[in-house]
Amino acid sequence: MTNPLRIGIPSKGRLADAAATLLQEAGLRFRRQDRSLFAKVKEMPIDITFLRTDDIPVLCAEGAIDLGITGSDLVEEAQVELTHRLALGLGGCRLAICVPDDSPYQSAGDLKGARIATSFPHVTRQYLASHGAECHTVELSGSVEVMIALGVADGIVDLVETGSTLAANRLRILDTIGRYETILVQHAKTSHSELCDRIVRRLEGVVIARSYSLLEYNVPEAKLAEAEKLTPGFSSPTVSKLEQQGWYSVRAMVARKEVIDIMEQLETLGAAAVLEISIRNCRL
Repeated sequence: MTNPLRIGIPSKGRLADAAATLLQEAGLRFRRQDRSLFAKVKEMPIDITFLRTDDIPVLCAEGAIDLGITGSDLVEEAQVELTHRLALGLGGCRLAICVPDDSPYQSAGDLKGARIATSFPHVTRQYLASHGAECHTVELSGSVEVMIALGVADGIVDLVETGSTLAANRLRILDTIGRYETILVQHAKTSHSELCDRIVRRLEGVVIARSYSLLEYNVPEAKLAEAEKLTPGFSSPTVSKLEQQGWYSVRAMVARKEVIDIMEQLETLGAAAVLEISIRNCRL
């Protein structure tokens, strides 16, 4: 194919490694050579393009790439037309308005006329305007937490993950604008729609697999119904009779975040040989 499908992923940072690993686990085998901008996928007509994360929404909207992995916050800020294909379960965070601990501000509406430093000027202006607070926006591309201490701003709008950076700078969250995560976006008029669907399906299998474990255990017949309620599976559990009279073997998909709690409940019921098995990929 003379015109391969192009997938844009971040060129550096934590998201770069996570995106590359996700694609590899989905069967897209490629190798980047010495900071090159492109890498060819083996056995498929696909090029991987390494880009600045915040450029990916615009380049995808312009058709330079067919698919892109980037943050939903950057897509909203870019204000471009894209097709949202898949949430990838990476990099969850929230965009928040933050002010000094000792400031008098109590709501977004109180910020009328204030100076707000941010890397998200469009989203910030829209949100504050919706609360009747027209502000002076100080647009920055780097860290904004120190802008208040420097006397540049009265507040900031920035991404918040754990809140430790805010505490270190004596800031508090005044309001949350939105919650964001890493997503896969698609050019609205791509000429590779069928191949895009195939890639989305592959990635979906990995994303779902990362969220679930396979739980396998043995349980006495008298407790089988209660055990099945604890592990209903994705559609239903797999139940088999054991050679030992009155015992059954059960296998079911369980949300990974619930596995430990469910294992303890199964043990309380009298289940034995309770095993958690990792799922690398799936089709559901």
